[in-house]
Amino acid sequence: MNQQPNADNTERLNSYRALALQVTCHAVNQARDRQAARSLMLNSINRLAQQIAASIAFIGLDCRLIVLPEYFLTGFPMGESVTGWAEKACLEMAGAEYEALGKIAQRHQIFLAGNAYEIDPNFVGLYFQTSFVIDPSGTVVLRYRRLNSLFAPTPGDVWDKYLDCYGLEGVFPVAKTAIGNLAALASEEILYPEVARCLAMRGAEIFLHSTSEVYGKTLTPKDAAKISRAVENMAYVVSTNTAGIANIAIPLASADGGSKIIDYRGIVLAETATGESMAAFAEIDLGALRRDRRRPGLNNLLSRQRFELYAQSYSQSQFYPTNTMLNKEVDRKHFIQTQQTTIERLAKLGII
Repeated sequence: MNQQPNADNTERLNSYRALALQVTCHAVNQARDRQAARSLMLNSINRLAQQIAASIAFIGLDCRLIVLPEYFLTGFPMGESVTGWAEKACLEMAGAEYEALGKIAQRHQIFLAGNAYEIDPNFVGLYFQTSFVIDPSGTVVLRYRRLNSLFAPTPGDVWDKYLDCYGLEGVFPVAKTAIGNLAALASEEILYPEVARCLAMRGAEIFLHSTSEVYGKTLTPKDAAKISRAVENMAYVVSTNTAGIANIAIPLASADGGSKIIDYRGIVLAETATGESMAAFAEIDLGALRRDRRRPGLNNLLSRQRFELYAQSYSQSQFYPTNTMLNKEVDRKHFIQTQQTTIERLAKLGII
């Protein structure tokens, strides 16, 4: 799952511009079948191609990294069964959508990151929410499957088989590229420090956070977490929100605004308000990040970590169970029922 980039003509860069491109998600829920959904996705990609070209023309050719929002091609399932959503709305790992996005990356010589629902031939009937990175050659160099989701399958739900297929490095992939060591987090996973930490253990320098979330004037838990993940891992966070979700029943602007870039000190370098926008762009200074990571002192939190002190507590604890979807088909009720059972068990143990 952690594919290394092919050799290309991209020079190694110590600094460049990154863009959190905030665009509207045009949902495919109302599409009658897979073919109609694919047509809507292609329209979204064509629209993105124009927006990306215009944004780079404005920002400059040193814009080398663009991050797109969560499920930007499809929206999220609303009532569809697991198998129904897999059939209608999920990308194939080597499908036409990735090819079209790869051509955009090639054309502009950028790293293009985003998030989509994806099927995997190793797990028939399921899908995973996948964060990806495409390099300037058009190759997918990172594919991270979301580990924490309340209403969607995850690698943890088929854990034993997933490890057999991809290994632990495929669960926590880091792409070592010409623009730094890239890793991905999906949506609410910014609230789970363990995910970012496991990626930082593998060298992650820039967290690419595709999300679709509520934005407002007050500090949200996710916004607080974005700063925390940046500081505690001494890493950049490029967080891209949707500019609303169209063609579904919820009001358009329910998840709209606040895309931002945060540096390794927790400083917000750029942020946009609501609506479609390319205003959230900023410099990624890899040289400064690497100097700070190698500087002794109180603020070098990475070098001061003592993971062995916590390992036994983690290994002895089981909260949400693994393998609950291994070798069996489930309906949507499975997810909330599993959570309810977990809460009841933790209450009996006196943990909550």
